[in-house]
Amino acid sequence: MSFQAYIDNIKAKTGKSPADFKKLAQKKGYIKGDDLVPTIKATEITNWLKEEFSLGHGHAMAIYATFKGKSK
Repeated sequence: MSFQAYIDNIKAKTGKSPADFKKLAQKKGYIKGDDLVPTIKATEITNWLKEEFSLGHGHAMAIYATFKGKSK
C-alpha cells in the first residue's frame, strides 16, 4: 500500500486529514508550533491514535510520519 493510500484510508475512516490530526496533536501537547516535542516518543502518539481513532499500527505510523514532515 502506498503512503497516499494510507492517508486516503485514514480520511475515509475518520473524516480527518493529516492537518486535522496535527491540530489535535498540538492540543494534546505532542506538537509545539510545527515541531514534535522531543520528549514525546512515537509509541505515545501511535497509542493515542489507535485508542482514540481505532487506527491500526501502520495507519497510526503514517500519521506520525506526517508529523515528522513526510507528505508523499
